[in-house]
Amino acid sequence: MLGEMIVENARNRCLRCEGEMIPIGTKKIQLGDAGAWSGEWSHIIEGSLEVDIYVCSQCKKIEFYATSKISGHERLSQKKCPECGNEHDFDYPKCPSCNHRY
Repeated sequence: MLGEMIVENARNRCLRCEGEMIPIGTKKIQLGDAGAWSGEWSHIIEGSLEVDIYVCSQCKKIEFYATSKISGHERLSQKKCPECGNEHDFDYPKCPSCNHRY
């Protein structure tokens, strides 16, 4: 429940400048890499991840949020905040729980 509230708050306010985040659509992002030996097969095997796309009204930063629960290898990399100890996406410039900046 708390995690859902944090994500919803992050969707409303930019983590960099606190500007309003505006939803601009939903897309499927292809997972896997095309390689010299595997060609496009890894794309087919890995599948895709559906995401909601938001843009900041002030600084124009773009954020992607998964539309469904993420499990296994699809889980975004996490890091632990040194201030409060909560885990969050590695690319956040500050902790969404306590606002500690990195």
